Amino acid sequence: MPARRIADEPGYVLHHYDWSESSLILEVFTRHHGRIALVAKGAKKPSSNFRPVLLPLQPLHLAFGGDAEIRTLRGAEWIGGHVMPSGDALLAGYYLNELLLRMLARDDPHPALFDGYVFAVRVLAAAHGEALEPALRAFELLLLREAGLLPALDQQTLTLGALEPGARYALVPEGGLRLAGEGDGAVLAGVQWTALERALESGTPFAALLSACVGATAELKAQLRTLLHYHCGVTSFKTRQLMLDIQSL
Repeated sequence: MPARRIADEPGYVLHHYDWSESSLILEVFTRHHGRIALVAKGAKKPSSNFRPVLLPLQPLHLAFGGDAEIRTLRGAEWIGGHVMPSGDALLAGYYLNELLLRMLARDDPHPALFDGYVFAVRVLAAAHGEALEPALRAFELLLLREAGLLPALDQQTLTLGALEPGARYALVPEGGLRLAGEGDGAVLAGVQWTALERALESGTPFAALLSACVGATAELKAQLRTLLHYHCGVTSFKTRQLMLDIQSL
């Protein structure tokens, strides 16, 4: 059978590394094909048409083909829409890319997550400082739900009992959502967890999560970091360590 060819596929470059003296291997997140690997032949040559467009956090239309695990990039077109994030927003965008690389299997489409990523990158391009936090927490929640790693947030996981609005609950890697105890650190009230679940179930989950995360970003950061570290098998993300190193300079 002839190799399958795809054209005009929305996508973003997550990461790239050298393949030869003149070519690159790209890790790309696409809307209809999920995370895929592409070889961009000749992309490192000064005359390559790929050089100015194969940038992270920039929306692209991609054309590629092949049946192997690493397919061949045939074309890439920048479609515009926002400027490149800078400063802490750029590091935040790299963090989102690292999450996708660590948590998504190749060739596993997640259109809703892709749409959330598009929204998140646009927010990062326009925000800075503490305004970035709701976007990061919203994307983490959406990613965990899409990956099947986030329990229902409107009930206790083990008992399936409803949450008490004023009670405090902790999200733990092997136990799901349960009543908070001593040593659980920063936790959220039942009414806050329930609002997050409603946002995840809405027709536009990322936008709804942005609003639901406001006022709870510090607590969510602690809760979700433990869960993400557990499922990624790490104690710290590379982008977080890079941010700490920059701040120490």
